[in-house]
Amino acid sequence: MIKLYSNENSPLKVVELLREKGYDVLTTKDAGKAGIGIPNEEVLNFAVTEERILFTINRKDFIRLHRLNPNHWGIVVCTENYDLKSFAEKIHFELSSLEGDLKGKLLRIYRDQ
Repeated sequence: MIKLYSNENSPLKVVELLREKGYDVLTTKDAGKAGIGIPNEEVLNFAVTEERILFTINRKDFIRLHRLNPNHWGIVVCTENYDLKSFAEKIHFELSSLEGDLKGKLLRIYRDQ
């Protein structure tokens, strides 16, 4: 089972759809860390501590953090997509297509144009 950590800017409906597909998704709210302005470095550190892949639409900051320190369980950065069902399907497709794990890797997921 793939374990994800969803930061605050990830749509809750996408989280719910991924859970329906069998993903273990912990949200910032579930972890008691919502609405308190935690720096992105600490968000990533929490995901590492929990051995979870970070899932976010905050592409710029987390691509930078990946480049600074690729010692993590994986980061999935997504282009924002307002078709939430399509968004969840795309994430599911990309994650289920992986060979091996995402440890230390960055996966970019783009919305369909």
